[in-house]
Amino acid sequence: MEWLNYHHLYYFWVVARTGSVAAAGRELRLTHPTVSAQIRQLESVLGERLFRRAGRGLALTDVGHTAFRYANDIFGLGREFLDVVKRGASPRSMRLAIGITDVLPKSVVQRLLEPALKMSDPMYLVCREDRTLQDFLHELSVHALDLVLADAPAGIGSPMKLFNHVLGECETTIFGSERYARMLRKGFPRSLDGQPFLTPGANAALRRGIEHWFDSLGIRPRIIAEVDDSCLLQVLASGGHGVFAGPSVMEVDARTQYGLRPVGRIATLQQRFYAISVERKLRHPGVVAICRVARDAYFA
Repeated sequence: MEWLNYHHLYYFWVVARTGSVAAAGRELRLTHPTVSAQIRQLESVLGERLFRRAGRGLALTDVGHTAFRYANDIFGLGREFLDVVKRGASPRSMRLAIGITDVLPKSVVQRLLEPALKMSDPMYLVCREDRTLQDFLHELSVHALDLVLADAPAGIGSPMKLFNHVLGECETTIFGSERYARMLRKGFPRSLDGQPFLTPGANAALRRGIEHWFDSLGIRPRIIAEVDDSCLLQVLASGGHGVFAGPSVMEVDARTQYGLRPVGRIATLQQRFYAISVERKLRHPGVVAICRVARDAYFA
């Protein structure tokens, strides 16, 4: 009977997850040649190539994708085994790993995730936020994630064929503290001219839309900060540092959580939200629940 060397499989898994031998070496605290040698030994045992060159980096082959899915399950079960035996934990629920771009307001993300958390069959949710959309799409392509939530679709340059599922769309609202709301509602949107404005980061789809809207009206707000994190945007605005643009569906949560008030709505500036997956037909129960409730209730 042939036995699999799990050290070799683990090194392969880390390389596939991090995207390069160099990054894997830093995480494993091993040299580049050592990691490469372990991968070659695994390929020799399998009789198949697991990686191919893609520009200056590496991409998984078809067999590599299969190996990565099995490695995910194997090491996930290993962690569960230790938790159950050493810490008396209950066996894990169905796992749902989601990449969430920073530009999505946390209140919107909360509403989107609730259907998965409220399912009758318990769901073990893994949320990742500390990466760019392109990094998330790479992890999605190697099946390290089940879904990516974003404000923009996966483009033509994606690492593999991905599918964009529209969750819904809504108008845009300008938010501010109660003082700013009282001051700027009269004469909106012209009242925004010269006022302190907190703009989303360059990677946000809303950034391009709001700039175009300002240009079309000849309005020139005073940009005082560029902020990637949506939560920080709301904290700064609640402190009276300026106003910002966000999706209108978050108006109630912005009021209750941060004391923010709507200055005015921009009906012509629609924001879209996407669930990106490797599947055209969604199968994971948690993903299906998220998409269904978003379309039928939250953005309805």
